[in-house]
Amino acid sequence: MVNKVYLVTPRGFCAGVEMAIKALSWMLKIYDETIYCYHEIVHNKWIVNKFEGHNVVFVENPSEIPQGAIVMLSAHGTSPDVENKFNKKAILTINSVCPLVTKVHHEAKKYTDQGAQIIYVGHKGHDEALGAIGVSPENMHLVESINDLDNLNLKGETALLAQTTLAISEWEPIMNHSKKLYPNLSMPRKSDLCYATTNRQSAIVDILDKVNSVLVVGSENSSNTKALVEMVKSNGCQAHRIENVSDLRSLNLDGNVAITAGASAPDHLVFEIIDNLHAKELIEFNHINEEEYFPLPKELRNNVKTISNFLEHFCIQDQYPPKSKGIGNDRKWSATEALNSL
Repeated sequence: MVNKVYLVTPRGFCAGVEMAIKALSWMLKIYDETIYCYHEIVHNKWIVNKFEGHNVVFVENPSEIPQGAIVMLSAHGTSPDVENKFNKKAILTINSVCPLVTKVHHEAKKYTDQGAQIIYVGHKGHDEALGAIGVSPENMHLVESINDLDNLNLKGETALLAQTTLAISEWEPIMNHSKKLYPNLSMPRKSDLCYATTNRQSAIVDILDKVNSVLVVGSENSSNTKALVEMVKSNGCQAHRIENVSDLRSLNLDGNVAITAGASAPDHLVFEIIDNLHAKELIEFNHINEEEYFPLPKELRNNVKTISNFLEHFCIQDQYPPKSKGIGNDRKWSATEALNSL
């Protein structure tokens, strides 16, 4: 039997996920056509299923969209070559890439222009890694382990970049070993690791001495969810990744349990799980408050403003997404409200 449940904050949606979900929600409100989204908008099954039920088709290749389509590029980032292919077929392309991923793309281009060979620490096949490597495929070398790093044997100028959603425990050993192998290694002044990824990992580590196990809510293909699970396990505590309430059936939990969520997991799933744990006590554990905000993609903002002005002029403002009160108040409109408005 579960005694206490510690609800960890921060958890769930990061600023990049908030932005991407709201952007796709706006597109559904202002365009009647099917919206084609490159990759899952974020790595969460519930959210993907929600959008698929509202005229969004997720694709993995530009060849899958019809000529003249409306396209959104996911939060994980898209290589220049793939983006160009979409642009040639689409009548409109909105890029909802997370600004922190854009930072890595800019760094990759900068180091490439300087003639450096770039070590990119990431997960092979992950959408973010595919997009980043595609910025400079001739100069970037994906590594997942110290063994991969030892097999590179690069010559000349070298630089080091990272997938934003890595676990600190994945990143730091490879970073430190890279510095030993390449003493003149170039690195960004500010870490590539996402603030939200780092905050969620730090928060869960701080609670481990109070609990017997940790539940991490998130989908299997969510890198930052996996990073949370690995962080807990590396600190000697039981960890279970669960998608939803149904996954509780296979677990035999007792004592004190902490619950957190990956950056793509909606909070209602967390509370459904808490309700089904039937714990004696729920305790909120607040590690740090996050106030980061990423604005909607500029082209989308401009399109929404144009259409909104038209609607206001003809007194048909009910076409606004509920509670959004127009694009200028986006900061006050959450991704959860956006999903609920569909």
